[in-house]
Amino acid sequence: MHLAARIDHTLLRPDATRAEIITLCAEARQHGFATVCVPPWFVAEAAAQLHGSGVGVCTVVGFPLGYQMPTVKVIEAERALHDGATEVDMVLNIATFKSGEDAVCAEEIAALAAVCHEGGAALKVIIETALLTDADIIRAGRLAAEAGADFVKTSTGFAARGASVDDIRLLRAHLPAHTRIKAAGGIRTRAQAEALLAAGADRLGCSASVAIVTSLPEPTAPAPDANASVY
Repeated sequence: MHLAARIDHTLLRPDATRAEIITLCAEARQHGFATVCVPPWFVAEAAAQLHGSGVGVCTVVGFPLGYQMPTVKVIEAERALHDGATEVDMVLNIATFKSGEDAVCAEEIAALAAVCHEGGAALKVIIETALLTDADIIRAGRLAAEAGADFVKTSTGFAARGASVDDIRLLRAHLPAHTRIKAAGGIRTRAQAEALLAAGADRLGCSASVAIVTSLPEPTAPAPDANASVY
């Protein structure tokens, strides 16, 4: 699959303007990105801009801290779908998760999954790997998958770090094959993007998407000549 088709072209800055969202959508059309990922306020605008293009509209729920009550997250998701979202990235309630209340987290994810799937949308669950141990990452990923998430997503982009190759490898080793992985946060170069995909990511969340897809792949070093002299 072409690199652009695996990228959610993202603009989630708190000071994003409508003009910037329109530009984001034009870039997504031009390069064939999987989706644009925009704040809930701009979902309807993005859906109108991208109508008939084949580019999806992704938005966020409970973003960026995940503290919101489950009923509030459900309302956010319902409104996003009404406005034209085709994918929803929800933030896990990390405080509840770190408190060991896995059943509460699973119930919330299942409720969001039901809303999204009924509306024909995919659900991604952001687990914020920067705040978790390896054991937590495995537990959170499995919890999200079992509760009906289509993707487990690494990061909001608002924590101390974003996705790492190690995070992706760890998730891929412990998630069911049908549960996809979205790497996000701090992906600035084509080399980073390709490394995350090679580690097992299915989708990338990037704000530097255009620079990534228009840069040339890094050259592969030639294999050493076994017959060459070492002197």
